[in-house]
Amino acid sequence: MVLFSKLEIEKPSELIFGSAKHPLNYGLGLNVGKGEVIPEVKFFPRVFSDKDPIGFKTEVQTITRDILDRAVELGIPSLQIETELTFMETKNPRLAAEIASLQKWLMEKYFDEHGIKLGFRVTVADIRDFREGLRTTANYNLMMETFDAVSSNGADVLSIESEGGKDVFNHSIIRQDIEGIVFSILLASLDMGFIWKDIVNVARRNGCIAGGDTACAIANTAMKLAGGVKSMSLPHTLAAIVRAMSAARSLVAYEQGATGPGKDCGYENVILKAITGFPMSMEGKSSACAHSSLIGNIASACCDLWSNEQVENLRLFGGSAPQVFLEILYYDCKLMNRAIMLGKALELRDMLVLSDKFDDPQALVLSPDVAIDVANAIVSEYGDYYRRVKSACWKIVEILESSSSLRLSLPETRFLSHVKNIIDSLPDDGETFREQMCKTFTGKVPTFQEKDYWP
Repeated sequence: MVLFSKLEIEKPSELIFGSAKHPLNYGLGLNVGKGEVIPEVKFFPRVFSDKDPIGFKTEVQTITRDILDRAVELGIPSLQIETELTFMETKNPRLAAEIASLQKWLMEKYFDEHGIKLGFRVTVADIRDFREGLRTTANYNLMMETFDAVSSNGADVLSIESEGGKDVFNHSIIRQDIEGIVFSILLASLDMGFIWKDIVNVARRNGCIAGGDTACAIANTAMKLAGGVKSMSLPHTLAAIVRAMSAARSLVAYEQGATGPGKDCGYENVILKAITGFPMSMEGKSSACAHSSLIGNIASACCDLWSNEQVENLRLFGGSAPQVFLEILYYDCKLMNRAIMLGKALELRDMLVLSDKFDDPQALVLSPDVAIDVANAIVSEYGDYYRRVKSACWKIVEILESSSSLRLSLPETRFLSHVKNIIDSLPDDGETFREQMCKTFTGKVPTFQEKDYWP
């Protein structure tokens, strides 16, 4: 287990797109974080019944070939394809293996014939049922079997969007219950410590890379509920606070041996890049096909892979939707890579940052200077899951309160004061906090079981 006691990237000027302190070389000649930004395209097949695996495989094969054909036509030199498995494939390891093998065969063919450098990420779905428990259940074992199946059949990078603590988080976020949210992120950290030991072991056994996790089930839920400028269901400052705290949770994958590239929908990846030095995938404006956000440009400021989130395999005037979004990603990457070549990367990065930074607190969290401050707050607690979540919360509240350029409404300012009072009242000792919260949520959230986190 690796515990990060200091930052790998300490200067905001060094937290920048296309450059990671510990670049990765994998797949079919792919170099990530070594001086260029690479598109990572992600797709969603049309819905098929689990009784039609042949149709599903044909659909994925067609999408993969379409993507590779468009890459060749555009002259894309390097590309990563991500396949996010649904519950259907994850519950059928044999089908998942066949899909992965088929996709890798196509990638090898295009690599041999056209010289395009390729990487292949597979994200396995978290199919665990909270009612049955999170550890050593049939679904957990099936999930690990699928990790093994895809990694032994061509996947270069393994990822997951794990959902530990999600039931407590859902209960807490709609009530704006700060103590409950802190507890849910602590639970998520503990769950990741368990699950990522196994994922890393599978990756090492099969010679591939354990990529990373995302706080999609927690931080992205808060972002979605926060909404836009007009239709807000919860304070944007709360969504920003949850994002900062979630970095402490997502760090656990790297402590257990993951090496990146971090998965795209983890907007907290900028903080993790500062801590670990590993390459990160990010998504922003080109992920509008999947969800809307107020952080479309700033998200690309420190990316090494630039992703679109999932886009359904629809037909557009410009081709299939995955083809069209690959083209959009590629032109973003061309711009960033040209800026690197011309020695203008820092200027372009700062333009991307300033276009969003002070428009919303959720964007401020992702700016390199703030990300480094939050990262420092996390590593200062050296592996104590509870204290570093609390520390991240303190730091981002302090930053949001002190920013003269971020214009917050009076309700948002009052909410920050409320959060500050709550955090100040939390116990210093994690064991005391655990006892209090377990007592609170046992029975209140029917699916919460203490044994899932402290067996």
